[in-house]
Amino acid sequence: MAPAPWESVPAENTLFVLVTGGNSGIGFGIGERLIDEYLTTRSLSSHLVVIPTTRSAKKSQETIDGLRKHTKEFAATSAALRARGGPNYDPKQTTRRVHILSVQLDLCSLPSVRRAAHQLVSGTLTSPSDDEDFVPLTDVKIPRLDSVIFNAGIGGWYGLNWPKVFHNIFTKGLVNATTWPTFKGALGGHVIDPISGTKGEKGATTQMGEVFCANVFGHYVFAQRLVPLMARPADSGLVPGRIIWESSVEGEWDSLSLDDFEAARIPAAYESTKRLTDVLALTSTLPASKPYVDRYFSTSTSNAATAIPPKIYVVHPGIVQTTIFPLNAFMFFWYNIVLYLARWLGSPWHAITAYNGACAPVWLALQEQGWLDGARAERVKWGSSVDRWGECRVKKTEVDGWGWEGRVEEMRALKQEHKLAGRRPGAVDVTEEKLLEFKELGAECWRRMEELRERWEERADAVEGGRGS
Repeated sequence: MAPAPWESVPAENTLFVLVTGGNSGIGFGIGERLIDEYLTTRSLSSHLVVIPTTRSAKKSQETIDGLRKHTKEFAATSAALRARGGPNYDPKQTTRRVHILSVQLDLCSLPSVRRAAHQLVSGTLTSPSDDEDFVPLTDVKIPRLDSVIFNAGIGGWYGLNWPKVFHNIFTKGLVNATTWPTFKGALGGHVIDPISGTKGEKGATTQMGEVFCANVFGHYVFAQRLVPLMARPADSGLVPGRIIWESSVEGEWDSLSLDDFEAARIPAAYESTKRLTDVLALTSTLPASKPYVDRYFSTSTSNAATAIPPKIYVVHPGIVQTTIFPLNAFMFFWYNIVLYLARWLGSPWHAITAYNGACAPVWLALQEQGWLDGARAERVKWGSSVDRWGECRVKKTEVDGWGWEGRVEEMRALKQEHKLAGRRPGAVDVTEEKLLEFKELGAECWRRMEELRERWEERADAVEGGRGS
């Protein structure tokens, strides 16, 4: 068995990034953009390992093939790479520094989550290649994960609620209606058993909200089992791994209810899970949440007492036209036109393409840790923003009850930092009282998530034990 091509490369010249739901939409765009920006900003001897997860071996291979094709095209046509490489630039030497591997992961199945995590932590991955531009990989071990980007998810929508479409446009205007829509049709009551994967009736004690399971809980359990790859020994000199949750520009204060924490009854399940994502990520370093976060990151295999745990961040892709929202081809075309019109009318959030939507998560995966720590980046929701011409940048995003950075800010300061552009209509300035409520909500959400994780892990252990006997 040949050694992995990155084994002889210094750790600071390698990057290992996992992306859930990497076979299409924003997930695939993250893979493409990550390759492009890594190759144009890192040393000419650096190696990038991208690990997209999919729900089947067939999709995994298609994703690997697609990202390899993109890598070859970018290496052959990028003026920036040719300028860096000089007159003797060889695209093949560039592609052989990019490695695409994949694992299968179904976030609504705890057995699948466990298998994928075990394969990454204790097993090996294989990615053969008949293309001499890429190094074939056989039974290679993943030494660490530098970033995991939690992109996969489901919306739970059935289509458009047409009366609300027209009401949104006429009462809020085109830009606001397509940025914070309430016209997406959804029905409550979608539940699933995360052990057997069977769907059933709401109210069953062995089931949880399906959208909650896919968007939050499955990722939550997966990340906890990946701690051994993301925690760092205190004396290693390596920066801790990053858990990058992908949220949404949506998700208002009222969309999350503690009475329906798993979003099993409400129609706005997607918005509830994105609000929960914001709350969990932004409060992960606060004293009130610390007991539960410490419990979450402590594992028997990560030497938690002496290890530096992963850091948690939150991003959103802006408004992107993907298949997560079910539209027929005719409506997909016209909705796309409407989104471009909203961008031309001045919206900073209409990224529209998956590649543009990948701006914020890729930026966060590549940013220097010293800069992130200095900016207290874990207290900010980072959004993919664009100008009228589609040029991307990363923009701080206001969160109900938290503001932009978890502090009360003066209006003059907000204007000077251009934070008000793209602010949701009706947003209320954060106060000390609202911040306290948000922090208390964060601690409660972390407590509930830990209780859920431990309860379902026990059930999964019992089922696995029964099968083993």
